[in-house]
Amino acid sequence: MLSWVVTFLVIALIAGVLGFGGVAGASIEIAKAIFFIAIVLFLISAVVGLVRGRGNSL
Repeated sequence: MLSWVVTFLVIALIAGVLGFGGVAGASIEIAKAIFFIAIVLFLISAVVGLVRGRGNSL
């Protein structure tokens, strides 16, 4: 997922340099959305891992 974020950021940078403001803005928004989704999924995974780890140690 984070590779998608980097891809959209590169697209936004190239579009911004070439003067395509709309494409650059859309790419930045997509990159932000994917980044925050990845962070939320990571946090959920970490919490589930902690909860399962404690249950197995008993």
